[in-house]
Amino acid sequence: MRQLPPAPGPNRTAPHRTGRTAQGPNPPGQTTPARAHELARTATAVLLDVREAAEFTAGHAPGALHQPLIALAAGVPLPPEAAGRTVLALCRSGNRSRYAAELLAGRGVEVLNVAGGMDAWARAGLPVTTPAGGTGHVI
Repeated sequence: MRQLPPAPGPNRTAPHRTGRTAQGPNPPGQTTPARAHELARTATAVLLDVREAAEFTAGHAPGALHQPLIALAAGVPLPPEAAGRTVLALCRSGNRSRYAAELLAGRGVEVLNVAGGMDAWARAGLPVTTPAGGTGHVI
C-alpha cells in the first residue's frame, strides 16, 4: 500500500491500514476537506462521493467518482478508477461517508472519511462542480 504524506492537525490523517485485531477491524481515519482536495489534486488518492445521484448532479468535488452508499452497502464494487488507490469518502455532512469508510475498510480498502462532507468542503471555499463542468451547489 502507498504511504500518504503526513498532515498536521488533530484529525487522524495518516493512511489507514486495515487489519483485524481482537476487537475487529481498525476504524478508518478522517481528513479535512482541504487535505482531501490536495490529495485528490495530486492524484495521491481518489474522492468517492457516496451521496444519491441528484445530490451528486447538483454539485460535487471536481474529479470525484460517484457510488451511492446504498450500492456500496449492497456489495457493489468500487468504480474501476478507485482500484488499488486510497479512497477519500465524501457525502453531504460526513455521516454517510463515515459509514461508507467503515464498509470499505472492512473490505481491505485504504480509506479516509472527509470530515464535514461537502458542506464543509463548500464552506472551505473549495470548488463545487456539476457533471457538465458548471458551478455546482450542495444539496
